[in-house]
Amino acid sequence: MSDPNWQVFDLDQVKAAMNGAPVEYKEFLRVPALSCGVYHLAAGSKDMQSPHDEDEVYFVLSGKARMRLDEEERAVGPGSLLYVGATTEHSFFEVEEDMTLLVFFTATPLE
Repeated sequence: MSDPNWQVFDLDQVKAAMNGAPVEYKEFLRVPALSCGVYHLAAGSKDMQSPHDEDEVYFVLSGKARMRLDEEERAVGPGSLLYVGATTEHSFFEVEEDMTLLVFFTATPLE
């Protein structure tokens, strides 16, 4: 089927397409209102993100780390669901175990 209004993705296939870098993002969907990807952080790696222009949601599939949002910090692990508003300073740190996250970005607002 090639209906442009819906698609089905196999998470194992998306992860298999990643190159194994210590920090890696693999986008698997981009439509006008949304983009989605898988984010991988190896244990001990550094998350070098800068604030994004879009709102985003992270869903932690596996691994453990701490997350810094502006001046707040908290532990995150499997099942954690995090909302980060556009332009908010954020990063993962103290990555204890390899982390795999689903990431959902809203579309960049039109000016």
